[in-house]
Amino acid sequence: MSQTIVIKIGTSSLTQPQTGQLALSTIATLVEVLSQLRQQGHKVILVSSGAVGVGCARLGLTERPKEVALKQAVAAVGQGRLMRVYDDLFNTLGQPIAQVLLTRGDLVARSRYMNIYRTFAELLKLGVIPVVNENDTVAVEELKFGDNDTLSALVASLVEADWLFLLTDVDRLYSADPRSFPDAQPISLVKNINELAEQVQKSDRPSKWGTGGITTKIAAARIATTAGVRTVITQGNPHNIQRILLGEALGQSLNPKKNLIRRVNVGLLTV
Repeated sequence: MSQTIVIKIGTSSLTQPQTGQLALSTIATLVEVLSQLRQQGHKVILVSSGAVGVGCARLGLTERPKEVALKQAVAAVGQGRLMRVYDDLFNTLGQPIAQVLLTRGDLVARSRYMNIYRTFAELLKLGVIPVVNENDTVAVEELKFGDNDTLSALVASLVEADWLFLLTDVDRLYSADPRSFPDAQPISLVKNINELAEQVQKSDRPSKWGTGGITTKIAAARIATTAGVRTVITQGNPHNIQRILLGEALGQSLNPKKNLIRRVNVGLLTV
């Protein structure tokens, strides 16, 4: 059965932690897995971070810039490099892709929201894999998503996806950030996502090159599950996607809320 699947991969999974250089083996595996999903008849959207991190590596910067203008310039450098790598690898497997850059404003105004919805629908109908990122080069602070976890959840809601996979550098949710707290315990059952967000917020932190963390993934899961999208937080090995779709219990699965009426004619403000 064909399903609509949104995959978000973070900077921590796409790049080498010490240098910020692209982790080409991970990207190649991701491209192979997503192409296989398309061949199986699924509709696939990739939300990819990494533009700023790749730009930093390209320009020899040792840390993520904080000044907005510099960050936008670095993103412009990195986005072109990132898409070149994706296009070369997908093209090797005969899979067409498209670049889609969004700002928060695109999902607030109804006319732009509906235009984006129709664009995604046509791309998926054509068998194309859209590669989505925030348009860091032009987005001003008040129109930024802030992290691609939120962006991926909103895209999943927009296209009425069946699945949202958040690929990260931990294998599931923990009571605290396991990178900083070795005694952190895995959370086996999520009863209340709001309480969970409060529980992990104090100990969460983003990676050196990225902007997200477990807190943003929980917030994204709240958006997606409210819109009826099953959400999985799992370690960044792309093969986990196929294994989970086959029923294997990996990562942290958050089920959508019941008795939902999905609508595509609303904007970001009502999600």
